[in-house]
Amino acid sequence: MNCNGKLIELNTPRVMGILNVTPDSFFDGGQYGNPQEMLKKTEKMLNDGATFIDVGAYSSRPNANFVSEQEELQRLMPIVKLLVKTFPEILLSIDTFRSEVAKQSVEAGACLINDISAGILDKNMLATVAQLKVPYIMMHMKGTPQTMQQHTDYDNLLKAVLYYFSERIDAAKQHGINDIIIDPGFGFAKTLEQNYELLQKMDLLNLTKQPILAGISRKSMIYKTLNTTAEHALNGSTVLNTIALQKGASILRVHDVKEALECITLTQKLHA
Repeated sequence: MNCNGKLIELNTPRVMGILNVTPDSFFDGGQYGNPQEMLKKTEKMLNDGATFIDVGAYSSRPNANFVSEQEELQRLMPIVKLLVKTFPEILLSIDTFRSEVAKQSVEAGACLINDISAGILDKNMLATVAQLKVPYIMMHMKGTPQTMQQHTDYDNLLKAVLYYFSERIDAAKQHGINDIIIDPGFGFAKTLEQNYELLQKMDLLNLTKQPILAGISRKSMIYKTLNTTAEHALNGSTVLNTIALQKGASILRVHDVKEALECITLTQKLHA
């Protein structure tokens, strides 16, 4: 995968650290509300071994508030510019489904686009990513963050997810996007039971022949099952991240970088 001229090998799984520039994210919303706190958090994630830092300014948790494109840009762009200036070697991923946000972010130094809608919510996204020549993460979701939990009916979940990715990957390749990563979308238009079915059968997604990103960290599929909270879901995240690696994940998107790296190190030892 080519990021800002650097070739990133995914033979050994990588960690993507999460940096939310939102007041309402489910775990750390508002926690890094000032630039110095964001720099401190980013520095820790990089020092702990994150390959990528994923920055988002629009919370995509279930029933999240709508954020206008202008507000998303106002939240995001100062942080993108600050991170690129402070950490010149940073590989910055932008969590957005809007092509204009993607365009301005890459022009400011980001090198990866992470789109929860796989280009469905913005008809210009695929063409924009192709023009920007950056890797593209496409996620499985139905509806929008505001409506997705009303769209959990599937005759066959894995068949539906595979069909979705075959169609979206084909559309992306027709636009000229070369580096594609797929994200099964845990928690997006899926019930608790469906999330576990998806994880159990996630190795079937290797049929797409694209690297897989798993974003399970501290999600409700963990803390609701354990009858706890997102704040106390680190151990559960570690367990499910390990299973995701065994099912073929190439990237773990996480809040806790050090612990995710330990999962990778120990899992890799099994295959040494």
